[in-house]
Amino acid sequence: MTWDGRVFLNRALMAGLGLSEAEVGAAVAKARKSVEERMEMFSGGRPEPGLFGRTAILVDDGLATGYTMLAAVEAVRAGSPREVIVAVPTGSLHAVEFIARKADLVVCPNIRTGRTFAVAQAYERWHDITDREVQELLIQARDMGLF
Repeated sequence: MTWDGRVFLNRALMAGLGLSEAEVGAAVAKARKSVEERMEMFSGGRPEPGLFGRTAILVDDGLATGYTMLAAVEAVRAGSPREVIVAVPTGSLHAVEFIARKADLVVCPNIRTGRTFAVAQAYERWHDITDREVQELLIQARDMGLF
């Protein structure tokens, strides 16, 4: 789900898991609430950075299916950037190819070709970044004039 409320679903995965439309609807509603809360927390009430004519670089710890990055690319594209670059340290071949059709450039030095792939498999030490760490990084980026 994008910050402006657009939803991108992996229908093949949903079918494979046997999820009903009601279950998906409930998950979308929960995700919408979470996105709204996180946008408020991370923006601190500031407007979204202007992207028109700029280069947007989207980063993540990796691409498993690519659907999270798809939402990010589509949300950023709405701001009319000059180009959208995706940079990830690792990803499944399928996900990298999927995102390469959406972004102007994908940088991924460690592409995994196995049947299944979880991003954490590519790391010796793994931890999710905390909301506080995200807030601190955003403050540093603002202080550096990055947006």
